[in-house]
Amino acid sequence: MFNGTDKRYNQYSAYLKNKFGVKVYKITLDAGFSCPNRDGTISTGGCIFCDEGGSFSQAHSNLLSIEEQIDAGIKTLSARFKAQKFMSYFQAYSNTYKPVKELEKIYNSSLCRDEIVGLSIGTRPDCVDDEKLDLIAGYKDDYYTWIEYGLQSIHDKTLRRINRGHDFDCFLKAYEKTKERGINVCVHVIFGLWETRDEIMQTAQKLAELKVDGVKIHMLCALENTKLADMYFRGEIDFMSEEEYVQTVCDFLEYLPKTTTIHRLAGNGLKKNLIAPTWLGAKMDCLNKIDRELMKRNSFQGIKFL
Repeated sequence: MFNGTDKRYNQYSAYLKNKFGVKVYKITLDAGFSCPNRDGTISTGGCIFCDEGGSFSQAHSNLLSIEEQIDAGIKTLSARFKAQKFMSYFQAYSNTYKPVKELEKIYNSSLCRDEIVGLSIGTRPDCVDDEKLDLIAGYKDDYYTWIEYGLQSIHDKTLRRINRGHDFDCFLKAYEKTKERGINVCVHVIFGLWETRDEIMQTAQKLAELKVDGVKIHMLCALENTKLADMYFRGEIDFMSEEEYVQTVCDFLEYLPKTTTIHRLAGNGLKKNLIAPTWLGAKMDCLNKIDRELMKRNSFQGIKFL
């Protein structure tokens, strides 16, 4: 139904393959960034779900240079998957949280191989300004360029509860400035943040209204050495069941326009660090259940988009 596949949603990997003619693989990079929500600029301790890796899920270390991480990624992915094209993906922490001159050197160093066709930068909406966005926009003529913003929810009460350190209005301002420059935007959201189904669907409807280019859906989970894990062990919180998550994902997809690419539907953090919910460790099982539920409903992404 999308990109010549049997998927009932606009799967990002299939979209890239259709765009570039071959499958495109992300090389996840750690450039040693920090975060204003962890270093005391905004608050201390960061978001309650964030672990010491800053959402970095790969084995590379910032002890390696960016060029070395790129070379290692290309070597590994080429040997394992016969990969031919790649995107540089700055994943760990807030990857615009440095002066613009330093950012330029870092981003340039990730584009050191001819096989690199894209650039994706994960960050927070309170860590961009006009100068930084102008820098990133300068890459889009030669590389498929994205900014990934961690939003998590449109509801300020939820953002306060997870100690996010910014509100929804901050995201909207950053989003508008980013889109003015023609940069693709992927928005991260989290399910299971003690919101009602209606509140989660309000986030879906707002993202649909904005016609965001991409969405990553995460399930709230407790990883080792996080505030959320401490809350879980004290019996203060519980998590969505897999069935509830599958139903909510399908509901959410139905509101998004067909043009929005879906970058992730399941899987959070390293499996070895996962404390709860344990069902998240079986990512493919969850993805298959989402496929089956959409088929059962005879539904697809965008069916409720107006």
